[in-house]
This record gives sequence, C-alpha cells and structure tokens, in this order.
Amino acid sequence: QVQLVESGGGLVQAGGSLRLSCAASGRTFGSYVMGWFRQAPGKEREFVAARNYIGGSTKYAESVKARFTISRDNAKNQLYLQMNSLQPEDTAVYYCAIRLANTVVITGEDYDYWGQGTQVTVSS
Repeated sequence: QVQLVESGGGLVQAGGSLRLSCAASGRTFGSYVMGWFRQAPGKEREFVAARNYIGGSTKYAESVKARFTISRDNAKNQLYLQMNSLQPEDTAVYYCAIRLANTVVITGEDYDYWGQGTQVTVSS
C-alpha cells in the first residue's frame, strides 16, 4: 500500500514561514503528480499547489501564488511546500496527495492517495 506522511506543520506568527514535507513510500512510482491541499475548520478542502514528475508543469492556487513554493525530490519520493508570508487565513490542515498520472489537475477527486495531514496554525 502507498503511504504518505506529512511533517513540518506547527504554530507560526503572521508573516512567518514554514516548510512542509511529505514522504511517499510503499510502491515504485512512475510518472505522477504530487500535490498539496488544505482544509480549514468549517470549510471545504481546497487545492494549494501541485507539480508533475519532471517539474515542467506546476500549478498554484491564486491565494498562495508568490508566497508558496512546491518542490520535489523524485529520487527520495519527497514533496515539499515552502510557505512564506503566512497569514491567519492559511490556517488549516495540509494534506499531501498523489495522482497516478502526469497531468496536473486541481480537483481532489482526481488524486489517488492521501496523507493524514499536518496542522498549520498562523496567529495574528
């Protein structure tokens, strides 16, 4: 089975930074998309960022563009999310996900495996 384990969440003041990591294990992955989603209390899950295997295709939600950077280490099956200039509205549980295809999409239903999530809390 595929396992995705997120880490790096925590409490940070507004304007601060965090770096999330996601480790994938359990199978040999071919070309695939890895992405980040988040869900705030009382809100629907929303897309944050995703990147294909080679890195030629990357998408960001408008709300995080220019503040967040997604990257991956394919040799290690690791995904990262560098989050800068964090704001209270970024508070959410952040989830790592894998889509077993090479086209980047922003709909959660098109992702095949999910991690358990890591909490990010930004205080004002």
